[in-house]
Formats: sequence, structure tokens, C-alpha cells
Amino acid sequence: MSKTNTQVTENLRKQIEAAIKAAMDKGELPQGELPDFIIEEPADRSHGDIATNVAMAGARVFRMAPAKAAQIILDNIDLDNSLIEKYEIAGPGFINFFLSRRYFAEVLHEIEREGENYGASNYGQGVKVMVEFVSANPTGPMHLGNARGGALGDCLAAVLDKAGYDAYREFYVNDAGNQIEKFACSLEARYMQLFDESFAFPEDGYQGADIIERAEQFRDEFGDKYVDASAEERRKALVDFALPRNIERMHSDMEKYRIHYDNWFLESTLHESGAVKAVVDTLTQKGLTYEKVGAIWYKNKDVCTEILLKQGKKQDYIDKLELKDDVLIRSNGHPTYFAADIAYHKNKFDRGFEKLINVWGADHHGHVMRLKGAMDAVGYNGDNLDILLMQLVKLVRDGQIVTMSKRTGKAIQLSDLLDEVPVDSARFIFNTREATTQMDFDLDLAIQQDSQNPVYYVQYAHARICSILRNLEAEGIAARSCTDEELCLLGAPEEVELIHLLSSFDSEIIAAARDYDPTKVTKYVTNVATYFHKFYNACRVKCGDEALMQARLSLCIAAKTVIKNVLDMFNISCPERM
Repeated sequence: MSKTNTQVTENLRKQIEAAIKAAMDKGELPQGELPDFIIEEPADRSHGDIATNVAMAGARVFRMAPAKAAQIILDNIDLDNSLIEKYEIAGPGFINFFLSRRYFAEVLHEIEREGENYGASNYGQGVKVMVEFVSANPTGPMHLGNARGGALGDCLAAVLDKAGYDAYREFYVNDAGNQIEKFACSLEARYMQLFDESFAFPEDGYQGADIIERAEQFRDEFGDKYVDASAEERRKALVDFALPRNIERMHSDMEKYRIHYDNWFLESTLHESGAVKAVVDTLTQKGLTYEKVGAIWYKNKDVCTEILLKQGKKQDYIDKLELKDDVLIRSNGHPTYFAADIAYHKNKFDRGFEKLINVWGADHHGHVMRLKGAMDAVGYNGDNLDILLMQLVKLVRDGQIVTMSKRTGKAIQLSDLLDEVPVDSARFIFNTREATTQMDFDLDLAIQQDSQNPVYYVQYAHARICSILRNLEAEGIAARSCTDEELCLLGAPEEVELIHLLSSFDSEIIAAARDYDPTKVTKYVTNVATYFHKFYNACRVKCGDEALMQARLSLCIAAKTVIKNVLDMFNISCPERM
């Protein structure tokens, strides 16, 4: 809720508590501890703007019917000089409060004062949060899942910043391990086949056309220089050539998507620094590893079982999970991906981040508990690692699932999507469905320039307000600051509902940050656009009453401010003309 709303709610709580104490002093209510009670906005606005269950929550203390206790509280409450104009008792004992028009005037004053900062709060109290997202394998192009994860992760970080956290965006580049070995062998085969078609391609090699393209580029630069080289030298040269280009392509795709990372972290640095070996040594010193068939294993089953038992889970439930131990160092001496992952997440905490958020595909579900448990094992609190599992996304055109790019005739990549769909549409539409739900991304809808396209609908509301202001200025009518008395003229239902919605901007931001769900904000700003259109269609801005006209202009500007703040926050353009 806005600062105005927060202040009203905090004051009301104090006023209710003071009324209870006064009634107790008079003997109208029995002496006792003040009850815990809720103050909230009712779903149905006809039941008031604010409601409390204090009379029912205090039933045991008051020892009387809640409705009677509610009346006694109201008889003793002092609401003079407050922004509440009336109240009523409803149902079994709820107390409903109705805000005065001065409240709505103050909300508009607040939006005018705060401007581009309206909606920001200190809810997060500056806690350092790392959001790691996309982190695509650098052995090939980025895909549709990366498109959804990119929009989700970037907008989640923006929401966290707005809610008062110190958010940091990081991309983890898996430039070491088995996938790089496979990458090297695949590149080698495609390079050698350019000179000898019979050269065998590895059974588990990467089949993508991008591997052939990189091999051809390598051939164009080096010719047959590496045909007679040793396999080790050839593979190293190919990886040294192709990997930086693939990573640069990732940088380029993310920049095109308007995603700017604070850091691109290379997995290879963990191996080079000895961090992976160090974390294995730490687990060994704690008695959490053992050796079997030449490999070093991590006692994942024991660690996770202990965590689950502390959470109150029963042993039969734990047994059904079929927890297993994990290899950290293979029998050939090479660390596994999991060993590097433990070292990487420990490194994040070592760098001073208090909360870690990973945006992962749903296929990583089985990895969540063991990584959180490993954080406990290396001395950090695994509860401070949160993993947001993102479901699949499908592309749809003309109602049919699309798997191939019209431009290339190959599997659709992130770059293909951004060639076809405006970045504004992609960033907004990917944040209209919660990460935990599967999503159909409608290509036809994403390029439409009408109200069916959700981002166009919101942008149009902003442009419409700009047009209203321009047209009035052309007639010599300029918007100005209004007095409380002028703003109190706003009393039509459409005006009141719009102001109510604008006043809840920061509470929507906080809820989105708390739940790791930026879709709450896209839904909110869509509602702002809808409520603005309803207001504009019902209430004539240019009217005969100059004071009312200026008040309505103030409401237009407040709606414009909130829409712009959301679009700016999500790095989506905010046109003044459409």
C-alpha cells in the first residue's frame, strides 16, 4: 500500500488499541492482554475500504459477543483528524471503515511528490540478493526456455530492487566439464569431416547446425593446419576458437533482449582457483564423503534425511523419495558438475550475498534439495538459497504449435524469436503467466498492435494520457498542482476505484518480491490501464468546472506515472504517441 495507506493503517491500529485500553479502564471491557488482530482491505469495496477482525480475535479476552465488543470499541475510538469518515459493524463482528475524500487527495499528492520513485519501498532493507538466471550452456544457441527465463529473471531482479533489496544479476557460464569435452569432440568431428567425410562423429555429440558453422569458420581461418595435429591439440584449438564466440553471441542476445548482467561468472575459474577441490576437502573433513570404486561420493542421502527429519517429515515419506548419494570426483579424477555447483553457490555466499535466487527449468527439480542440503553442509544456511522452477513454454501460431523458424527452417532459438517479436512484447508477455505454469506464447498476439496484445494495451493507456495532456495544452489548458479541496471533488466510482488501485502499487511490488512473481506487477499495470479507460469513458476530463477538470488531470497524470514506472522498471518502452 502507498505511504498514505500505510500511515492510515498504522494509525488505525493504534487508535483501535487505544480504544480497547480506554474501554478496559472504564470497565466496559474486561482487563486483559490486547488481542492480535488483522487490518486489511476487504475484497468487496462495498464492505468498506479497511476492515478489522479485532472484536472476533479478542472474543476470549472480551468474554462477550463480538458484535457487542465491536460497538464498545467504536464508542471509545477517536478518529478526529484521521482520513476515515465513517464506520460500520458487519456480519458476526467485523468493523468496516470508509476512507474520506481527503485520503484520496493525499494519495494523488503522494504520487505527484514521489514521481518516478513512487512504488519504491524499503521492504527488503537493503538485503543483498543474487538472481542467477538463464545460465545457458555455451555449447550452442540459446532456446525458448532461455527467453522465458531471461524475462522472468530480469524482471524479478527489477522488482526486488524496487522493493528495497540490493539485487545483483549473474550469468553462470558452464565452460568446463563434460559438456565442454563433448563440445570439443563434436567440433573436431565436423572439422575433420570437411577434409575426410568418413571421420566418425561421436554417438553423444552435439548435432546442431551451429557446430558445423563453427567448424567451417575454424577451417576458413586455419585451413587444414590442425588436420595432422594430435587430437588433444586439435580439440583445444577448436574450443579456444568456438567457445569465446559462443559466449559473445550470448552477450549479444541478452543485450538485444535488454538484459544487462552485473557479472558473467565462468565455471572454469572455480577449477583454476582450486575452489572445487577445496569444497570437496571441506566435505571430506566433515565426514560427509566416502570412496567407492575409485570415486569420491557425497553423503547426500544422510544430509537430506537429517534436514527432512528436522522439518518434521516422517521416515516413510523420506523413504519414498529414494534419496541417493552423489559422485563428487569421478574415478578418472575429474570433478562432477555437482561438485562445481556446490563450489559455485558457496562462492556466492562467500561474496557476501545474503539470499540466492536461481531461475531453473522444471527438469532440475531433483537437484533442489541436494544443493540446499550441500549449502548446509559447507557452513551456510540452505534456506537462504531459493530456486524458482520454471515450466516449459511452447510457441503457437494460428493455433498450432511451432517448432521450426520461418527464417532458417531450423529449431527456434532466442535470436529467432527476437527477430520476429518486438522485445517489448516478449518481456511483457513472458511475465503474464506464473513461472510454475506451462505457457503457450502466441506469436500472432505478440506482434499485434491492438488491445488484444497486453503490452500494447498498457502502452496505449500511457500514450492516451499523453495525448489528452497535449490536446489540452494546445487549447491553452495546462495541468497544475491541485489543493486538497480540489482533489476532494473526485468522488465518482470510477475515480475512486482508480485512485484505490494506484494507492496499492507498492504493496503489489512487495508481494511480487516476496513471492518471486513479477507477473503480479504485469497484471496490476494491466488493471491500471483498464481502470483508467473506465474512468476516462465515464468522466469527462475537460469540463465546465475548472477545479474538477484540474483534479481529473491530476488523476490522469497519476495513472500515467504509475504505468511509466512499471514499464521503466521492466525495461519496456513507454511511448507518448501510438
